[in-house]
Amino acid sequence: MELRQLEYFVAVAEERHFTRAAQRVLVAQSGLSASIRSLERELGARLFVRSTRRVELTDAGRALLPEARHVLAKVSGAHDAVAAVQGLLRGTLTVGSLQCLADPDVPALLGRFHGKHAGVEIRLQQDGAAALLEGVRRGAVDIAFTSTGAGSTEDLEALPIGAEPMVLACAPTHALAERGRVGLGELDGATFVDFGPGWGIREEVDAMLAGADARRRVAVEVNDVHSLLAFAAQGLGIALVPEHFSAKTSEACFVPIENAPLWRTAAVTAVGSAAGTAARALLAMVEEDLASGRAEPAPACRG
Repeated sequence: MELRQLEYFVAVAEERHFTRAAQRVLVAQSGLSASIRSLERELGARLFVRSTRRVELTDAGRALLPEARHVLAKVSGAHDAVAAVQGLLRGTLTVGSLQCLADPDVPALLGRFHGKHAGVEIRLQQDGAAALLEGVRRGAVDIAFTSTGAGSTEDLEALPIGAEPMVLACAPTHALAERGRVGLGELDGATFVDFGPGWGIREEVDAMLAGADARRRVAVEVNDVHSLLAFAAQGLGIALVPEHFSAKTSEACFVPIENAPLWRTAAVTAVGSAAGTAARALLAMVEEDLASGRAEPAPACRG
């Protein structure tokens, strides 16, 4: 059994797709498929059930997956340990991030990290909070800059970075646009623009409105910040968003909320040494910035 076979197996298991897995590990799909077949012959068991649309793990595959991840993590740790003795930092760092974070400035932070540790290959993944946190749990993401709702990071390490109030985004012609402040209870029955189910901000807004006994109808579901604000600005629904979103457009109006819930962000990693050497080095840079007051919000993200 070769390490490459285990790497390919984990990629297929996580991607649930041979083509995407081959792209992820930078190998031809034919080579990846041949490696998986060889591994199955060696183990004497099928690891995947293949269909035209998806690939699912068999019972044998599900049993092998945690062991394969453990072996690969140990090998990576061995490389890190030797590199650390030599004063080097190598390997791959997979960073997850929400779109257009206010703090930290992720591109600037990663640029500084690359300047210090040019031997580390940096990969960036943008996604919703729930997917990013699950990625950290699975080991697919080394460090995530994301929002943190109640209990969402209990099994992970979370370094608080920022907190800001939520505000109402609406069209300039909306009845609430000229208000100095709006209560959540006043939004009962309103039509909303929001992210799809599974996004952290969607779940947090659901909880905020439920706490205020306010029901809503989500008419437009999007998967990016700029679309959300554009639809709200055109009057297709209102939205509840972090305050820094107001710097992203001049087309929508932003109204403060009474007793506004806070939108909290953090740098999230696996617990202890499971985070990996590169992730811990990046986290140390964030901690230094916070301690020294050097941490600055990112510039407004405009589309």
